[in-house]
Amino acid sequence: MKKLVTLMLLGIAIFTFAFSNPALAGDAASGAKVFSANCASCHAGGKNLVQANKNLKKDALEKYGLYSAEAIISQVTNGKNAMPAFGKRLKAEQIENVAAYVLSQADKDWK
Repeated sequence: MKKLVTLMLLGIAIFTFAFSNPALAGDAASGAKVFSANCASCHAGGKNLVQANKNLKKDALEKYGLYSAEAIISQVTNGKNAMPAFGKRLKAEQIENVAAYVLSQADKDWK
């Protein structure tokens, strides 16, 4: 009986993970449009016009603990220091898309 319950729970877990949507899988192409309209004035080409060392290049994102969709989403949503919060201005899906775009560009060194 114990084995049957264990197998059932394992089956449910596998089914749940196999058929669920990946978390925070934003659309980088849509994110590029949102980035261009809302972020490029300060972050064109992955730069940072306010604090040059805190740019959107991969090494800087890693250094400041921002090289993940979750961290970028939090930063864009809530803002921090000189960066304004966009959580009330953009929809959650738009912010996820911006995070996907930023990560994809960082991986390509913004080229």
